[in-house]
Amino acid sequence: MEQGRQALAQGQGREAALAYAHAAQAEPENPMVHLGLAEANLALRSYDIVRMACRRVQELQPQGGLEATLAQALLDLLDRRYERALSNVDKVLSEDPGIAYAHALRSYLLRIQGQDYDANLARARAARLSFGGRFEDCFPPMTKPSPAPIERSTTYTGGYQGTTEPSRKPQQESIPAWTRPNQMQRQMLRTNFLLRYIPVVTYTIIGINVLIYLLISILMIVAPDLASLIYGYGVLAPTSLQDGEIWRLITSMFLHAPPPSGILHIGLNMLSLLFMGRDVEILFGKWRFLLIYFLAGLGGGLLFILMPGDANVVVLGASGAIFGVFGALGAFLLTNRRAMGELGRAAFSNWIFWLGLNLLFGFMPGSNIAVMAHIGGLIVGFVLALILLPGVQRSRRI
Repeated sequence: MEQGRQALAQGQGREAALAYAHAAQAEPENPMVHLGLAEANLALRSYDIVRMACRRVQELQPQGGLEATLAQALLDLLDRRYERALSNVDKVLSEDPGIAYAHALRSYLLRIQGQDYDANLARARAARLSFGGRFEDCFPPMTKPSPAPIERSTTYTGGYQGTTEPSRKPQQESIPAWTRPNQMQRQMLRTNFLLRYIPVVTYTIIGINVLIYLLISILMIVAPDLASLIYGYGVLAPTSLQDGEIWRLITSMFLHAPPPSGILHIGLNMLSLLFMGRDVEILFGKWRFLLIYFLAGLGGGLLFILMPGDANVVVLGASGAIFGVFGALGAFLLTNRRAMGELGRAAFSNWIFWLGLNLLFGFMPGSNIAVMAHIGGLIVGFVLALILLPGVQRSRRI
């Protein structure tokens, strides 16, 4: 299946079809295999096989699923119901933004409808997610034979089939003429781009942390007693759960050491979140990223509480949650290092290096770092990523 995905990204439809045919022999009940066969045969212009493979996917997922939805999008494409196909592709990407083929298909559908700007964005996203794949000739030509069925005598057996004699003459596909969007449409396109591709959750979390830090810094000047009260009720202590103060697991994630020493504390944390959070949010999607961030923060706090230590030591800061994001990035690199080739192996080696360096600093005497909170967040983020990562759940599309 991995060979099929890579071949398809490089526009090698026949190699992709052969690879998926071998996969179908090993896993005949896997809907991902049949969807891959549909995609490969779409590139080969074997549209009857595409239809049969898509129906097989839907039979294997009668209650619906990402593969069934994407299969329906291919069927809509063959029926020239482009808007409906685009809607189904958007449904898939809203749940799994890491499917490179879906972005390539979306680019094709947008270009058919004259939305060249969004089409170029989707194409760039597909190339990025497939590590340079261009998906050349994977879809029916826009000004050549239409994607109507042309192989009446072909039977689908779950594998690659050759092309038989066409039963009808190809027809020219009618493509809507492109018209320049007005000012309102251009603004909507820009807004859609911002919401779809900018890591809004990462920037929002950074903004909230910085805002809270600035407010407390001001309070320490104008109302120091109130600032001390906030820290007193917000930091995480080893006895927090025993005292029933569960809220501290969350409030401590948004508090950082007071100035002037706290400037370095929040600065390093937010800089780390900026560098890693953007990529992790794009790879996992907004809601998965948010889940990883908060559960990792909670996991780090719980491990700190459960591990024996000094009862007078308290914890504050977003480090546990940020280590969870770091763990999620490591899970992604570990899972996809082969598909990424030398780049993936080098990136994973760098991840191991920085992990070791951070843990080393944490265990150094006088570091004043809650190592257990870091380790707890790292473990939770890594495990959650393995559960939520599309490449692991569906073993496809990266």
